[in-house]
Amino acid sequence: MSDRILINVTEEIVRGLVAFLLRGPEYQTFCKCEICELDTVALALNALPAKYVTTMSARDEAFRVMNTPAHIENINREIIRALHVVNKHPRHDEKPTP
Repeated sequence: MSDRILINVTEEIVRGLVAFLLRGPEYQTFCKCEICELDTVALALNALPAKYVTTMSARDEAFRVMNTPAHIENINREIIRALHVVNKHPRHDEKPTP
């Protein structure tokens, strides 16, 4: 069995940060449904460069390299932009979920 994988490290970081931000006090009025959360992730990822790796050691190294204030600031900027776009134009007819 191979220990090869295919991971977009940027996606892992964005998914984690979106989940964290949506549960924080600044975004308590934003919808937290699966549609809105995934739309936010997709929109942010489309604005960010992908970082694919094929081993866990490469994943760990990519996380280390990307965990700098400049990288995190850029990622957060795109996530916040995406959150506001999705909040303004949700793709569902439901009321926001708390």
